[in-house]
Amino acid sequence: MKRLSALLGGLLTAALVSASLVTATVPAAAAPATPAAAPVLSPTPYQGWNTYFGLGGDFTEDTIKSVADSIVSRGLAKAGYDIVWLDGGWQADQSRGENGELVANPAKFPSGLKPLVDYIHAKGLKAGIYTDAGPYIPGKCGLGSGGGYYQRDADQFAALGFDAVKVDFLCGIAADLDPKTAFTEFAKALRNNASKRPMIFNLCNPVTSPDWGDYPESQQSTNSWSYAPEIAQSWRTYTDVGFVFDIKYKDVLRNYDQNARHPEVVRPGAYNDPDYLAPELGMSDEEFRTQMTLWSVAAAPLIIGSDVRKLSNTSIATLTDPDVLAINQDKAVVQAVRVGAAGTTETWVKRLADGGRAVVLLNRGDSAKTLTTTAKAVGLGGARFTVKNAWTNKVTESAGTISAAVPAHGAALLRVSAARGLPGIPHVTAGIPTVTKVGSAVQPADAAPVVAGGDELRVEVAVRNDGLLPVLKPAATLAGGTGWTVKSLTKAPVLLAPGQKFIFAFTAKLPAGAAPGNAALTARTSYEAIGYGAQNQTTVSPVVVAPEPPSGTAALSHHDWITATSGWMSPTVDQSVGGGSPISLVGQTYETGIGVASPSLVRYYVGQQCSRFTATVGIDDAVRNVGPEGGTSTFQVVGDGKVLYDSGTVGRDDPKQVDVDLTGVRVLDLVVGDAGDGGYNDRADWAAPTATC
Repeated sequence: MKRLSALLGGLLTAALVSASLVTATVPAAAAPATPAAAPVLSPTPYQGWNTYFGLGGDFTEDTIKSVADSIVSRGLAKAGYDIVWLDGGWQADQSRGENGELVANPAKFPSGLKPLVDYIHAKGLKAGIYTDAGPYIPGKCGLGSGGGYYQRDADQFAALGFDAVKVDFLCGIAADLDPKTAFTEFAKALRNNASKRPMIFNLCNPVTSPDWGDYPESQQSTNSWSYAPEIAQSWRTYTDVGFVFDIKYKDVLRNYDQNARHPEVVRPGAYNDPDYLAPELGMSDEEFRTQMTLWSVAAAPLIIGSDVRKLSNTSIATLTDPDVLAINQDKAVVQAVRVGAAGTTETWVKRLADGGRAVVLLNRGDSAKTLTTTAKAVGLGGARFTVKNAWTNKVTESAGTISAAVPAHGAALLRVSAARGLPGIPHVTAGIPTVTKVGSAVQPADAAPVVAGGDELRVEVAVRNDGLLPVLKPAATLAGGTGWTVKSLTKAPVLLAPGQKFIFAFTAKLPAGAAPGNAALTARTSYEAIGYGAQNQTTVSPVVVAPEPPSGTAALSHHDWITATSGWMSPTVDQSVGGGSPISLVGQTYETGIGVASPSLVRYYVGQQCSRFTATVGIDDAVRNVGPEGGTSTFQVVGDGKVLYDSGTVGRDDPKQVDVDLTGVRVLDLVVGDAGDGGYNDRADWAAPTATC
């Protein structure tokens, strides 16, 4: 079981978050002798599946057999996902028997673990198991190998036939152990198991600050890189990437960024581990494709956290794309590094064994972008370059500029190498349709457009030629949603010379009665490539049509929002986030409200129909059930991008009243920040949020 989920779900006992634990110092102890470097058990990043995010602790031997069957039948095993990994929840309530051996839950595993492992092996797969580096402490953690059991448990796992062991640190932190000392001792036991069985050691210390509290650096996952490469095959580099059944794109980016801090320690058989892949657990298909892209260039282990039996064919195709997996499994085993500054858009580069580069053009933002870098910037010399899009398989040739149209929350993955022979198809980038105006108002460049029935939009499609040769007869058309009226505003040029860009402009008008929900703008771009004939590209921009604005005096928590985010879990209506309790500020309970964790944005369409917004903002009383640490936030009311109210720092004892003029406001954003101290224990409330319209 993972401590972060328990903490944020309100299930952690007070003992784990007491001041004495949070400020605990590492007990004085002689550091163990570091064993010889960990053996290379997986020369490229290992792949597989784990029970935790998609099943939680609810799995049995029949469940595992069914998943193993699906891993084979759905082509995942053939693509390299060959480890079936049991996380916490396999053990009995009394996890250790009278003879000292770990005991499987007899209700879940009536046949025991050995027949299950044999079944997995018979499928051509490998088996993984879970334990903890600390001692089992009833009420604090569910399973542990500490307290003198390292060698015994290592021998037992090997005798049962396991091929991989995940070693957590929940019991370890509860027992105030030093992670380097504990993990090094366990590594020695695994390596010296009585059966002499090679077993992958996944070192999993998820403890971080500020997400967990104020732990010293030596006890955090961000320090594992300093010792883990010598004792383990992989090591977690930050906290969990999410919660059971709930993974968010922003947390995927957070874990990736932390994982990127020490690429220098990665080598064949030793990998930074940013946690599991999470299709269909809260992210869109586009967002999961971005996670797959980033994990692949990070040379990260690819462990699926979702229930593979339920995944769509789209997710399976993403997981098994051969060009993407080839980049992850590249024999050079180099982790990608960022080229240039960090920001909403970024370039990441991974050197490949054949001398080429895997280039990621990452768009963290909420609107589509055409992103650009150069061959020189990613470390390649010459005058001609082959560019292969790993996701679309399209192969083109560039004179040195590398560009791609990247959706919001998306990433282009391009394999770039020196070009040879006859000139190839020019590298032409057809932009994703971009809304630049809604009515007469200029659309902010980094925000998703908010459209409604009757709106007229200006839409642009930028087409650029980065090839060596011109392309002829460039043209673009645009289609909107049902009943939309589209008109072209530009005349197409005769050709696009190398290095030239042209913007096709359109108006798109929504019918007055356009139904709220999802729509799309679809651009079809065509041109002729000399020697290769007609070429076509289709790019799509999703558009959300806003619901009707509120009317009368409306409780906004009961009105449909356009989008809503929360730092952890999801925004809750009329309840505190995560705990399921009513909205409560300093002892006063409110019937209506929105509960979030920082950072958060809740967006409403008010359509210039409302005159006033009122609310009480503050930190929910539920934080008092967790501990004295954390629990500070900031609150802002933003209308059409302009800050109308700013609370400053709000603590748990000082809720504030909000009364804002909404005259002329079209889009209303309710924004919560972490007040600069991280999101630990930040349960923020918009109590009685009311719009007068």
